[in-house]
Amino acid sequence: MGHQIAMLCALGGYETTIQDLKEDELQQADEKLRGIMNKWVAKGKLSEEAMETAFQRLRFTTDLKEAAQSADFVIEAVVEKLNVKEQVFKTLEEFAPAHTIFATNSSTIVNSLLAGVTKRPEKVVNMHFFFPPLVMDCVEVVMSEQTSEETAQFTLGVCEKINRTGLLLRKEISGFVANRILGALQREAVHLYEEGIADFKDIDLICRKALSHPIGPFELMDLSGLDVGYFVMEQRYRETGDPADKPFASVEEKVKKGELGRKTGRGWYEYNKEEVKS
Repeated sequence: MGHQIAMLCALGGYETTIQDLKEDELQQADEKLRGIMNKWVAKGKLSEEAMETAFQRLRFTTDLKEAAQSADFVIEAVVEKLNVKEQVFKTLEEFAPAHTIFATNSSTIVNSLLAGVTKRPEKVVNMHFFFPPLVMDCVEVVMSEQTSEETAQFTLGVCEKINRTGLLLRKEISGFVANRILGALQREAVHLYEEGIADFKDIDLICRKALSHPIGPFELMDLSGLDVGYFVMEQRYRETGDPADKPFASVEEKVKKGELGRKTGRGWYEYNKEEVKS
């Protein structure tokens, strides 16, 4: 998520820094982005000049202080675990200027749970992109009771500049809008599978054929990463204590086995990389 969000920002005209803990992760991000942008150029979606200009705006570093100390706007896109995000925000508070806005790309954690570890709760906001950010247009911008109107409007302005549709939610709720609706669909789909009503492949096919969904719920879990969905449900269960919010047994089993979807080559489905011969 992070490297694609950064590419959107660079394409939108912002001087942008990508920070990660490992140098090899940054190198992979650069390679992936160049591959995507070269395809855009080949398809006529982007000029070569615009691509090179965007990459000139893009910097990579493993040093969070270096990335944050001159930033006006920070978008956090780390793993969907509250304690990890809290630590990132605590560190950002040390390094970032007082005027800097902190946006979290969390898909379910409300920003008020993070704002308390900073001295700028009015400058903390959710900015939830959808995967993959370079393709998906929508961004959910979510305010807490402490988020200022100025912060919300500035964030919507960033959405506009990076050519994404920002939709403002003035009231917090775990999962926001899209993921609450999607979560209801996935819960029912997994329930039907675990109860033996239908095979997961058939459920996907029914959703595509009968409901005109572009992708079935199990295919979407594989695309997003089963670990991401698992962490989301873990967090919501900690917040609500509702047994209905506990992670699915079948998903938990796959996560423990390391079968996380497309990124590991196996999830609900198997994904084999085939060599392309010229």
